[in-house]
Amino acid sequence: MTKSIQASLLRAARAAEDRAYAPYSQFKVGAAILTSSGRIFSGCNIENGSYGLTVCAERVAVFKAVLGGERKVKAVLVYAGTVKLTPPCGACLQVISEFSENPEIVLSNGRSTKTYRLRELLPLGFRF
Repeated sequence: MTKSIQASLLRAARAAEDRAYAPYSQFKVGAAILTSSGRIFSGCNIENGSYGLTVCAERVAVFKAVLGGERKVKAVLVYAGTVKLTPPCGACLQVISEFSENPEIVLSNGRSTKTYRLRELLPLGFRF
């Protein structure tokens, strides 16, 4: 991924994080995905008083891409303004794997960035 694409993903993820609805945990996350056609979709975490109904930023971004007619995720950037980098949860990794082979997963907190591949974070994902 080029630096300019990564910068675009970071801007989109940070803007999404600003819109996160996290009144219970105060843990706001933004995500942005790059599709194979070059489009960027963002998402934020949305909490619910019934915690199991909370949706993570990464899944919101993927679902928006699917709604937009996209089916191939090329890269994901996850932003959280935390001290440690915040990786996607297992459920989000599994959803990402449904629409990709082994995309780059970039973690950022605004001060540092680290890049992984999906299979590093989800080595035995469920696939048909």
